[in-house]
Amino acid sequence: MKQRNLKNQRGFSLMELLIVMVILGLIASLVGPKLFGKLGKAQQKTAKTQIEMLMSAMDAFRLDVGRYPSQQEGLSALAANPGSGGGLDKWDGPYLKKAVPNDPWGNPYHYRSPGEHGEVDIYSYGQDNQPGGEKENADIGSWE
Repeated sequence: MKQRNLKNQRGFSLMELLIVMVILGLIASLVGPKLFGKLGKAQQKTAKTQIEMLMSAMDAFRLDVGRYPSQQEGLSALAANPGSGGGLDKWDGPYLKKAVPNDPWGNPYHYRSPGEHGEVDIYSYGQDNQPGGEKENADIGSWE
């Protein structure tokens, strides 16, 4: 009896496997672009959140030292004491739990002091790391 059951069982033919592969490919081509669009928006939201965190650390630095970090001191002044003089003897950091993060696309954040949009500006050029752009390539800054 067992031998008859084994002989009657068949595997999938090559044609059946190819049809299944084509169907899976079509489904992936429909769903894939929608997922990648959400990834770009998530990266932009992450950049905005990180910039807000850096601005909060900047405010804490300013409360202690009496000024924002200079252009030369940059964002690294939030993680390590940049030296002495200029009120830095009141530095009570680090103001970040970890090192200054890169933006979600792996590029360092840009810092400008004095800023064009406020006392200081922290910004990312987006995915293309070039000024301007739209969607994922749009600039994201502390003034937004």
